[in-house]
Amino acid sequence: MSQRTYYAPKGGLPPQSQLTTDRAVFTDAYAVLPRGVLSDIVTSRLPYWEKTRAWVLARPLSGFAETFSQYIVETEPGGGSKRPEPQEGAEGAFFVMEGDIELSVDGVAHLLTPGGFAYVPPGLDYSMIAIGDKPAKFHWFRKLYEPLDGLAPPDFFTAQEADVAPTPMANTDAWATTLFVSPDDMRHDMHITIVTFEPGGAIPFAETHVMEHGLYMLEGKAVYLLNRDWVEVQEGDFLWLRAFCPQACYAGGPGKFRYLLYKDVNRHAQLR
Repeated sequence: MSQRTYYAPKGGLPPQSQLTTDRAVFTDAYAVLPRGVLSDIVTSRLPYWEKTRAWVLARPLSGFAETFSQYIVETEPGGGSKRPEPQEGAEGAFFVMEGDIELSVDGVAHLLTPGGFAYVPPGLDYSMIAIGDKPAKFHWFRKLYEPLDGLAPPDFFTAQEADVAPTPMANTDAWATTLFVSPDDMRHDMHITIVTFEPGGAIPFAETHVMEHGLYMLEGKAVYLLNRDWVEVQEGDFLWLRAFCPQACYAGGPGKFRYLLYKDVNRHAQLR
């Protein structure tokens, strides 16, 4: 099995000699945040977190994407939080790219290493501390949980990407999805998955659907259809898609193309 890689932001600040032109764009259907825009000056500190900064990749915006928020969090050794989530009713999911995190729930410590995933249901008391001798960098997905009458919220759990067998897409061995949660588990109202394309693999039609997306490129490069535009993307880039934005991709190689994907699932549309 090939070594899995997870590109994480490097921070810093470009030199004055660098050209300003880049691939960043925000439209009424999608946004592209190239990895070069994740510099030091766009980070934010988080309440109740120590020795920590975050790049906010997505947050609910009226008229755009409204279901979730996604951060990349960088925590120095010994840093972290004993009360990470300040909002009542919020669920969370974490995916580690670099470093080690000790996530403690009810006095039980769980070690998250690169490729590690954790789901935290709403109302759970937990803490997160970066351990080891280098910073931990991880994704944090936040969403207000949508309860269903007669169905309990999901349980807390952790997983490791290497231990989850990818599920091939129908009629192809060039495209597969690593599922941390069963699609049949109706307790969950969001899915975080890892999508992997072999060189030459493609989404062969323009997906157009109700789910909102956050896509963070973990490895490789590709060209991605966003609405009517084909854009080049590479590891470290982030795509933010509103509902019904047409989308497809082609992985030209030379290596695998992989991304971390958020989507909202398993609930009726809210009628207002």
